[in-house]
Amino acid sequence: MKKLSTLLFTLLLTATLFAQDEEMGGFGFHIGYASPTLRINSPDGASSKTLETIPMNGLKVGFNYDATIVKGFGTTLGLNYTFGTYHSRWESVNTGYSTERKMYRDTYQGLEIFCDWQYKFEIAGDTYLMLYTGPTIQVHLSLKEQEYIETAAGRTRQMRFGYEYRDNESFEDYKRVNVTWGVGAGFQYKRYFLRGGYDFGLINPYKYDTFKAMGITTSDYYTRGRFDQWQIKIGMYLWQF
Repeated sequence: MKKLSTLLFTLLLTATLFAQDEEMGGFGFHIGYASPTLRINSPDGASSKTLETIPMNGLKVGFNYDATIVKGFGTTLGLNYTFGTYHSRWESVNTGYSTERKMYRDTYQGLEIFCDWQYKFEIAGDTYLMLYTGPTIQVHLSLKEQEYIETAAGRTRQMRFGYEYRDNESFEDYKRVNVTWGVGAGFQYKRYFLRGGYDFGLINPYKYDTFKAMGITTSDYYTRGRFDQWQIKIGMYLWQF
């Protein structure tokens, strides 16, 4: 799946760079809302194979370049920076000796290169509806979860399961690179556009195939999951040609 996605991405990129048509292309920027969603085996529930979903909320900014291949049909190439964060609720935990409260905070930062097929339907002068689909390559700059513990003595913070990328590979539970396939729709009026869609993760985000290899459990339960993303962006073409 990863090799197929990379091949399709390369073909799309080539088509974008060499596309020529009388219709206008454009170079622009966009900003919007993103919800990176990590769907994984919970290390706490490895024995029961439960899934944990972490829906983060954040910001996406980037640039895009559009090229037309034939009338109405073309490609879009772009670069994004995405940030997302999630806070769980405080929960009370009875340790047998005292009561403490716990809360988890996840944060994510990443770069994305996307290349989509798109088709524009002209519904009025300089006004279009568009549909698009295509692959995205994500490079995770930071993906970590911190655990906050509050007791009578005060509040402490610690890393949980080494979700942060560090120099020491033993702290890297997740792969740095992910490939997704997105579908979406949008609206364009003259220089201004609105796009929204969903990206489906195609690669198991875990670096190892089993929890045993990660040192979390002695059982050979396979890791599994996806790194998905909701997004909606508004933007403007700086140049049209």
